[in-house]
Amino acid sequence: MTIKPLADRVVVKLTEVEETTSSGIILASSAKEKPQVAEVLAVGPGGMVDGKQVDMYVKVGDKVITSKYSGTEVKLDKEEYIIVRQNDILAIVE
Repeated sequence: MTIKPLADRVVVKLTEVEETTSSGIILASSAKEKPQVAEVLAVGPGGMVDGKQVDMYVKVGDKVITSKYSGTEVKLDKEEYIIVRQNDILAIVE
C-alpha cells in the first residue's frame, strides 16, 4: 500500500535519532528530542489551496527540516510516516 498526498501535502519519514552524544554519553529514550530532519517520500501536485496557487518546491528524496510539532502521524505497514503541508517544511538540507 502506498500513500499519495493531495494538494500541498508532503509525506516524510523522520531520520533516526542519535542515541549517544558526541562525547559518548548514551541518552535515555525520555531525553531524546523529536528529530526534525526527514526524508521526502511523496509530494502532492500543488495547485489551488485556500484560493492561492501553490507550487511544490520539494521533491522525492530531499532531506528537509520540518516544524517540530507539525503534521499528522500515520502508521502504515508497520512503518511510521508524517504528512505535512509544504509550508511546514522550513528548509531543504543539502
